[in-house]
Amino acid sequence: MAKVKYYYDSENLAYRKIITKKRKKFGVLMLFLLASALFGFLSFIALLNTPYFETPKNIKQAREIENLKLNYAILNKKMDQIDAVISAIEDRDNNLYRVYFNANGIPMEERKAGFNDKNRYAKLEGYDNSQLVTNTTKRIDVLQKEVAIQSKSLDAILKLAGNKDKLLAAIPAIQPVKNENLKRMVSGFGYRTDPFTKARKMHEGMDFTAKTGTPIYATGDGVVEKADNTASGYGNHIVIRHGFGYETLYGHLSKYKCRAGQRVKRGDIIGYVGSTGRSEGPHLHYEVHKNGKVVNPLNFYYGNISAVEYIAIAQAANQENQSFD
Repeated sequence: MAKVKYYYDSENLAYRKIITKKRKKFGVLMLFLLASALFGFLSFIALLNTPYFETPKNIKQAREIENLKLNYAILNKKMDQIDAVISAIEDRDNNLYRVYFNANGIPMEERKAGFNDKNRYAKLEGYDNSQLVTNTTKRIDVLQKEVAIQSKSLDAILKLAGNKDKLLAAIPAIQPVKNENLKRMVSGFGYRTDPFTKARKMHEGMDFTAKTGTPIYATGDGVVEKADNTASGYGNHIVIRHGFGYETLYGHLSKYKCRAGQRVKRGDIIGYVGSTGRSEGPHLHYEVHKNGKVVNPLNFYYGNISAVEYIAIAQAANQENQSFD
């Protein structure tokens, strides 16, 4: 039975029954139904976004995502193993194979470099697991690049191995003036005092003092590129291109015994000691270049001197004295 409500009528001093109009009842009922429907809809949406209420499709997708994450984790572990193997090969390549064949190593920055294209991975962004997918893709790209670089390097090493005999013959491996003909080894590679300006400057070769007319020998097989006096300061000089990045220079000669374009062998007499050009006395100025850069000739004297002789030459060469040119 519905409750009956009353109100107090102060004019008549009596309680009277409250009569609700049907229209108002209907409005209240509709408002209640609308609020109930809205509350139910919002509750349904909230349930859809909680783990307590998932459709079979959502459950399947979540399972697939977890499987993909697991597969990516396994893939990254395999890439760790591949990376370790490639690193070991790269280390042997730089520190064994290339050293043995006297080739420059490939910098690790070049081997491990990624790609500069900022938009390369743009299509992988904007997803829930974009970072995982992008990082894995980058690792795969770097590994592919490392393998490609290493493959080319091994091809080059294989080529050098086929030319090993030519390489060994081309390396400037002997002294250009025989020990018995030397007065002394006056100046080595490094900073020395200039005999004319008395300033400290880089001396890019070694000076061997000997009598004018003392024979000068080619230190490795090659082709005579120059035999003239066109280079300032060197006077009569010879340049031999040996191949494999090696080049030697012989300066201040009194005369030549070869000509440009002539092929020479290690130990051939190519000229004679003199004092032409910018020189303080009869001597040979000798330089070794590798891949366009001047290097210390002392590192190459292993073809015709003993260990004792090498130590004596090294001690003399390392003294910071005055050069002869």
